[in-house]
Amino acid sequence: MDLRQMRYFIMVAEELSFTRAAERLRMAQPPLSQEIRKLEEELGVQLFHRTKRVVELSEAGKIFLEEARHTLFQVDRTIKATQLADEGKIGHLTIGFVDSTEIVIDILKNFRERFPKIHLVLHEMTTEQQLKALYEKQIQIGFFRSKQSNNVLTSEICSEESLRLALHENHPLASLPEISIQSLIDEPFILFPRHFGPSFYDLIISCFSYHGVSLNVVQEAIQMQTIVNLVATGMGVSVVPSSVESLKRPGVVYKKIQEPTPKVNLYVGWRQDEKSAVLDHFLTVVREAYSSTHPYYKE
Repeated sequence: MDLRQMRYFIMVAEELSFTRAAERLRMAQPPLSQEIRKLEEELGVQLFHRTKRVVELSEAGKIFLEEARHTLFQVDRTIKATQLADEGKIGHLTIGFVDSTEIVIDILKNFRERFPKIHLVLHEMTTEQQLKALYEKQIQIGFFRSKQSNNVLTSEICSEESLRLALHENHPLASLPEISIQSLIDEPFILFPRHFGPSFYDLIISCFSYHGVSLNVVQEAIQMQTIVNLVATGMGVSVVPSSVESLKRPGVVYKKIQEPTPKVNLYVGWRQDEKSAVLDHFLTVVREAYSSTHPYYKE
């Protein structure tokens, strides 16, 4: 039994006429009758009661009609789903991200609106955790703060940010529009452990060291939101990417640094051997988001 025979049967069952069914199928009646006979022989049941004037479904035929329609519906649904998956319009994507920056939130929002049938699995992870997860194929794409370019991973810039100081609102320097690095000598700092983001950590240390300040790190925390919460307690100040300003924590103010500071890049990275239409669509949305803020950017 094949799907073609099943469709022939449904057509005859709907018309209750081999002649009309053959016309709808655009075939001769004898071959159609032969196919129905073969189907009945294979099933070992009579699907139709036939006379010279009347064609009626048998009880077995009625059951087979119901099941055949269901089967063909499922087949058509499977074919459609397979085609959509090949086009990257359904499926899933596992994503890692360092913190919920506005750019990442906007990218996820735009992607969901454009591809609502793709299921996104999100994991908040440090840069190092994401890189490990990419190598081990636990995530398919990540947002992190170190450039990757090797025989396994590749990356692109998706956001450029400035450094900001996070201070308690009652800090003596909080009333200034900008704060000099020199004024932060001996200030207690809250940072993340270096091994969770070596590139970003070293960028901060180098920037302050260039201006003659060695950071006095009194507390470490992994996530930016935790760091901001600790600043709110008055435990110390911190250096954060400008996107963290979107974390409106009561008791915390963000200030520009008076001296020129290096840009903080957010990268999107993935495995070079990851071949997925879903991933391609996601990268398109990422690149569109970056190009909207960088008019001279070319993919």
